[in-house]
Amino acid sequence: MRTATLYAALMMFAATPALAQSQDCSNNAAGFPQWLEGVKKDAAAQGIGARGLAALDGVSYDQNVISHDRGQKGTFKQSFEEFSGRMVNDFRIKRGKQVIKKYQAVFDKAEADYGVQAPVIVALWALETDFGANIGKFDTVRSLATLAYDCRRPTQFRPELFDALKIIDEGDVPAAEMKGAWAGEIGQVQFLPSSYLQHAVDFDGDGRKDLVKDQADVIGSVAKYLADAGWQRGAGWDEGQPNFEALKSWNASEVYRKTIALLADRIAGQ
Repeated sequence: MRTATLYAALMMFAATPALAQSQDCSNNAAGFPQWLEGVKKDAAAQGIGARGLAALDGVSYDQNVISHDRGQKGTFKQSFEEFSGRMVNDFRIKRGKQVIKKYQAVFDKAEADYGVQAPVIVALWALETDFGANIGKFDTVRSLATLAYDCRRPTQFRPELFDALKIIDEGDVPAAEMKGAWAGEIGQVQFLPSSYLQHAVDFDGDGRKDLVKDQADVIGSVAKYLADAGWQRGAGWDEGQPNFEALKSWNASEVYRKTIALLADRIAGQ
């Protein structure tokens, strides 16, 4: 499922001077191949290597992504009762408890390293993709290239495209496996590429930060994200408690944050 926060976050990106100098765009596919050649040159100039550049080969304009972009409401309008009543369900509560039991050692390490409790990590994981079952089928590079080329918000999506190429170039996620939502959110907890580069961790020490297939990396990366947002070790996460504010970094919607907290409470048996 998608949330209002990711869209709102995109609205806050500022154009860098480099982007402001030359920002070709179009609202149709006609000039896309030529534009993509320019992107390849800019990516190479940023130090992105052959593996990252190769991810642009054969990339085409995706009208489906544009249709999603034009159709989004951009505002979270459901009440807490409506949203939580649908999202906090028996399946997610039961499955959340099972996931904690299955990966107990990983969750213990995440709490030791970052101070973030297992029920909160699991609640976010459940709400974003039902533990990886619904990560989305959009090719991330194609989506971001389309949105970076489109004239609506090119200065917001062009940096995300380059960040996605950096993730591929560094070997964390192969281009063919980088899938997610239409707006470029990647993997099991739907990080935008910029967040991926900033917060993803190789939590199992296998040499890759893989939030598409690696559950340990997912757990550790969510914990680091919240710790970076000011999570207070050992404190509560419900409304009015210290860590409710830290959840704002994940999602600005109070309804969504209250739903995270409620699901975490139910998984914790509260």
